[in-house]
Amino acid sequence: MSLRDLPPVDALAAQVDAPRAVALAAARAVLAQRREELLGGAAGDADLGERARDWARAAVAPSLRHVLNATGVIVHTNLGRAPLGREAREAVAQAARGYSNLELDLDSGTRGSRHAHVEALLRELTGAEAALAVNNGAGAALLAAAALAGPGREVVVSRGQLVEIGGGFRVPDVIAQAGARLVEVGTTNRTRLDDYRAALRASGDRVGAILRAHQSNFRQLGFVEDVPVEALCELGVPVIDDVGSGALGRVYDEPPVRRSVAAGAALVCFSGDKLLGGPQAGLLVGRADAVELARRHPLARALRIDKLSLAALEATLRAHRDGGDVPVLAMLEGDGLEARARALAERIAGAELVQAVAKVGGGALPLLELPGPAVALPDPAEALAAALRRGDPPLIGRIEDGRLLLDPRTLADDEVEPAAAAIRAARG
Repeated sequence: MSLRDLPPVDALAAQVDAPRAVALAAARAVLAQRREELLGGAAGDADLGERARDWARAAVAPSLRHVLNATGVIVHTNLGRAPLGREAREAVAQAARGYSNLELDLDSGTRGSRHAHVEALLRELTGAEAALAVNNGAGAALLAAAALAGPGREVVVSRGQLVEIGGGFRVPDVIAQAGARLVEVGTTNRTRLDDYRAALRASGDRVGAILRAHQSNFRQLGFVEDVPVEALCELGVPVIDDVGSGALGRVYDEPPVRRSVAAGAALVCFSGDKLLGGPQAGLLVGRADAVELARRHPLARALRIDKLSLAALEATLRAHRDGGDVPVLAMLEGDGLEARARALAERIAGAELVQAVAKVGGGALPLLELPGPAVALPDPAEALAAALRRGDPPLIGRIEDGRLLLDPRTLADDEVEPAAAAIRAARG
């Protein structure tokens, strides 16, 4: 094939079964690619029609797709963090069908507040006087600092809590963006109550808040000391306690939200899509006066939560209250793990059951190891993993010791057969 043999755009587009705009774009892209190949010295024929059809299929496929998570990482940031429970999925579908009473009080017919849909549930589950939901956990921390401190005020933080979490989110940057001045106390590994007292004496009424930040994605061990939230709340200054993962009950050694609320923290911040098991959201609960300051701050509108996330959050909170479906908690407990592992292994030729270790992920419980069975495959690991990522749906496992492992802890019961089918399809 030479340059003069290339077909016209319309002729190539006619071979593509897609909307005309897509077919034309596919034809132009494929012809441009082939021209470059020929000018670069490529020889032989090429099936331009098949190339154009492949291009069009990729162009019309959704970019955000359902993925089968067999990594064993429960709160996998790259895969969307917490999977929603059944009730939450149904609530999102219902809210997406048409209009909703997002900000309408159906009793009075007047404008209502979107926060009303979850505030009562958050108060009930945490014991707080008031609550507010924003669009993510980082936003909750930023809003809390801006509302209680803000320009011209100071925020006192232990040096051991000047942490950075994923995406370059750093505590000092949050305080700076809130307009407040950071006051560091203690050392990297040891901060005592007297360190906070000394800072409060030196700063006087310039202090807007004490910030306590949970070391979510790492732990300090050995010669370490910090101050419990109860002692901080007795210092007479508003305390912002960012507890991170949103453990409403006892979940291993994660700080429970209720403890900080009971201690008297002005605002307790946590995420919705980690151990809470809901959608991306940032929750602020605590004293009514502090929540009202956050609610009235100009940033609150910029950070407000959307209706679909709000629907999922309300349903997830109800599931916590009523014992409903919260997949993250079931995965932590390993519900049905052995049965899923055997069922998956039986469906895949050459598969072997092995013992492996799953992780929580998402910056929660970094030292926790969750032992359990996994399915090891004999195929060349890298090549199979790449083929599985290209599948429909994509199946994501993890590679250990040169073998591809599929961890059933992060697969639902109804995903076992699709996962096995993905393996068969990838093998050809």
